Amino acid sequence: MPERHARERRFWARGHSGSRGLSRLRRPLRGLVGCLLLAMGCAGSHVAARHPRSATRPPAPIDTTTAATGPLATPLDATAPEPRATTTTIGGAPRQLAGRIIALDPGHNGGNHLHTAEINRLVDIGTQRKACDTTGTASADGYAEAAYTFDVATRLAGILRTAGARVVLTRTDNTGWGPCIDERAAIANRAGADVALSIHADGGPSSGRGFHVIYPPSLPGLTDDIAAASRRLALDVRAAYAQGTGVPYATYIGVDGLDQRRDLGGLNLSDVPKVFIETGNMGNATDARLIEDPAFRDRVARALMMGIRAFVDGR
Repeated sequence: MPERHARERRFWARGHSGSRGLSRLRRPLRGLVGCLLLAMGCAGSHVAARHPRSATRPPAPIDTTTAATGPLATPLDATAPEPRATTTTIGGAPRQLAGRIIALDPGHNGGNHLHTAEINRLVDIGTQRKACDTTGTASADGYAEAAYTFDVATRLAGILRTAGARVVLTRTDNTGWGPCIDERAAIANRAGADVALSIHADGGPSSGRGFHVIYPPSLPGLTDDIAAASRRLALDVRAAYAQGTGVPYATYIGVDGLDQRRDLGGLNLSDVPKVFIETGNMGNATDARLIEDPAFRDRVARALMMGIRAFVDGR
């Protein structure tokens, strides 16, 4: 028996062909199991890399705010009519002014001072005859009202477009002259605008500051059909502007930020609800510093948009 056990130990030590086959089988099996385990771990790591915490992370919120756009790349016109609608949704963002036509009238023009004969020509405004246009005012630093009003109107046009409106501008640059005050009204009338807004900055006394909104009285045969709507527009614009900019009501003109006038051709000849806004007093140092600040002009544009929207929503 001892000899037999010794032979068997030597037999297994040398490696029987069956044991070598089993060894060969065990090694690949161990390798296969290892690879399978490794593959499972690798696959899990790849999924985690592609979708980290995908099972627990909440979806990112959708930003539906509207940023100010700065100057328009191309001016808009009123050549292609759009269907009227109050509200629609595109891509999840509300377009509150979809289908509305908004006329923006940036006061004066940068080249008016080079065309004095043209802008001094008298035009009929219904109640009297007045000069076609004027040069506007400027701050003590030389920032021209015409440049300011065009900048604000361009910013506002971008915001209105984002809200779905079709925008009509009475001028599309700040290098020409005019148009005359009667033609400014006619541009909005021809477009069939829902709202017309003339944007200005006043040249008042240095001791006075603030803004005011100008609207027309009811003039038979002129504004009697739009006077009531224009006053509502004035109230909406006044409220939105005061809240959005923090500028106080004018301390030197009007009453509580409102002024009714019958001598402005842009109002007298309008067939659509229209107001003028003197957004601040360029003759006042405090107001002028604001007006010269691009961030403030963004706030002005946003505030005016909210005033227009409030009026449209309330019609």
